[in-house]
Amino acid sequence: MVSGFPIGFLVGGIVLLMAQMPTGSAARPVDPLQKEERTCFQTGAHWDPGLQLDSDLALCYGVGPDIGARIAEWKAQGYRVGVMTGVSWGNYQDYLYGRFDGINHVDEAQTDRYGNVISHGGDVYYMCPGKNYGKFLCLGVQRALDAGAESIFLEEPEFWVRAGYSAGFKREWQDYYKTPWVPPHSSPDAQFRASLLKYYLYRRALKQIFDYVHAYNRRTGKQVRCYVPTHSLINYAHWRIVSPESSLRLVGADGYIAQVWTGTARTPNNYDGVLRERTFETAFFEYGAMMNVVRAGGGRVWFLNDPVEDDPNHSWDDYQKNWEATVTASLMWPQVWRYEVMPWPERVWHGKYPLLSAQQRSAGQPEERVPIPPSYATELLTVINAMNDMKQTDVHWDCGTQGIGVMVSDSMMFERGEPVSSDDHLGSFFGLALPLLKRGIPAAPVQLETCGRKGALSPYRVLFMTYEGMKPLSPDVHTALAKWVQSGGVLVFVDNDDDPYNAIHFWWNEGGLHYTTPREALFDRLGVSYKGTSDSVLASPQLTPIHRVGKGALIWWYQSPAALTHSSDGSARFQIVLERACKAAHLAYHVTNYVVLRRGPYVVAAGLDESLPEPPHVLDGHFLDLFDPHLALTNKVVLTPGSRHLLMDIGRVEPGSTPKVLAGASKILGAGEAGGWFHFHAEGPEGTTAVVCVRFPHRPKQILVDAQVVPTSDWDWEPAFHLLRLRFQNAAEGRVIQVKM
Repeated sequence: MVSGFPIGFLVGGIVLLMAQMPTGSAARPVDPLQKEERTCFQTGAHWDPGLQLDSDLALCYGVGPDIGARIAEWKAQGYRVGVMTGVSWGNYQDYLYGRFDGINHVDEAQTDRYGNVISHGGDVYYMCPGKNYGKFLCLGVQRALDAGAESIFLEEPEFWVRAGYSAGFKREWQDYYKTPWVPPHSSPDAQFRASLLKYYLYRRALKQIFDYVHAYNRRTGKQVRCYVPTHSLINYAHWRIVSPESSLRLVGADGYIAQVWTGTARTPNNYDGVLRERTFETAFFEYGAMMNVVRAGGGRVWFLNDPVEDDPNHSWDDYQKNWEATVTASLMWPQVWRYEVMPWPERVWHGKYPLLSAQQRSAGQPEERVPIPPSYATELLTVINAMNDMKQTDVHWDCGTQGIGVMVSDSMMFERGEPVSSDDHLGSFFGLALPLLKRGIPAAPVQLETCGRKGALSPYRVLFMTYEGMKPLSPDVHTALAKWVQSGGVLVFVDNDDDPYNAIHFWWNEGGLHYTTPREALFDRLGVSYKGTSDSVLASPQLTPIHRVGKGALIWWYQSPAALTHSSDGSARFQIVLERACKAAHLAYHVTNYVVLRRGPYVVAAGLDESLPEPPHVLDGHFLDLFDPHLALTNKVVLTPGSRHLLMDIGRVEPGSTPKVLAGASKILGAGEAGGWFHFHAEGPEGTTAVVCVRFPHRPKQILVDAQVVPTSDWDWEPAFHLLRLRFQNAAEGRVIQVKM
């Protein structure tokens, strides 16, 4: 039934057979692409009409007693359903207090040097996972499997750098290193070894769960997959957390969710001596780091966006601006077309946040917390539905030079604690990465640990690299880098050998090797010696020599990347080296004050601040603005500094005279023609406003929503482009839309 009408009903003397458009959750039209799990969201809530996001996959959070009921509810609404649960913390008191295995595990809570237990609240501790911890988590995983979970998401394996002092960690140290525990803060060597152990412990715990699920699959013939939602390497290093990151594929993970959002990406960094938030740029590199792990190592990845963030005290305008920045950054990695559209939709659709900015509130204006503004809700739904369509093969860049990368290593997380830490604001990375992106160069973070895999380095002609703030975990990576350079790549090594962690006891000075730094081991592998070259020459961006290595080259710039970020002319000096590297690689040097990526009909664009002084770039065409809740049509988009855009170029939409839904704030299903009417099923969160844009051959004669005539005030017609814009209220069970041909 549709609002009291049978599926076959009489309109204007014509019987419309609506078999393709049933309504209600049980008769919802089938989305043939849902099996690709293009979009998902995580929620701890039971289903309700206000949360009907219509993603392919709903992730029920937690493995408590109500998990079966929640899975059943979301499945009844047509979702594929996975289960997500925390790995490093959760309501795991049965394990803590010995109800699981008869052993009290409270001493496995992560603890800092002052004896403070690190908690997520109360006795929900961050755990130092003992040998039985993964086995305990398997009990909750089995509960989820019994309830019908189609995939398992094991969230955030996190070990704080400041931890490493609990009795449980001391036992693990003795077992792993066969030597008595050493306080991590006592030396760089101890801190690095502590981080290596933390890195191993969560990999061990997760492997226990992966192995358990794989065994379950063999017994049952099912194909339940295991994924790890995790912050990026960039953020974990910045926030001083150790996590297994790129190594998880080796122990059975099927992929990742890249947990990047305003809360991570707004972490301030330095550029040309200015410390401030750079949400778009930071998010760009965070997403890129996770993309590169999967591109080189295989597996599936979703990119997370969050319309709000964990801090509930920002204004709605702040959330919206930063969400647009992270969405733009996430869409600039065309290799990825799956997205987690939000965590905790209940806090987005049902929460209340400040209407005024923090500055306005501090000036004495009264605080007022309000639900999500209707215009922002409409914009969110429009973008979410567009994300279901990002699997595009026609991809074109308009930006600076491509083919440039910045090497990163999981060991960036290992040099973040006492007694000495790498730069507070992660300048060893941002000193190399930000000068590239600020010149319109979409530089990719390139994972050192996976660079030996086939094709891992093939997209890059120039790589920037340092061992300041990170170290190679094995000599094998040098073999891969040497092969790449000899085949024509140009490696720019930016380092002044001043990192105290160069002196730790590790492979480059053990087992018969006697290199003072891992850089020396790399240069020896490349067959290059800088002996006799003065520090002043090496430190000069204009004079440092270029050494040919096979078909490629090595440039050593004797400079601290972190120091560049604190200098007002750091990026200007970097640019000199960049130009020389591009010339050595026979790569055309081109810089811009914008970045534009076309993905089929979609245009993702960012105007860059702190960039070139040229006038803003202008995009000409006919675009629907997907960040505009009214889906405004514009023929000129100016990429002013700091602007972010998601557009649909209607000139690049597949041509045709048949009606086609182009964009909208509803999930569109079952579109087709019958009896002189174009029809489709539209659904979305109850009470939100939908704006849907349809390409139509002529001005509609009549429009019906659930068989009710839509007044002309709720739709408009653009004759020059044959565009119909229709406005209506979303309904969780769906609306039947008909347009008279």
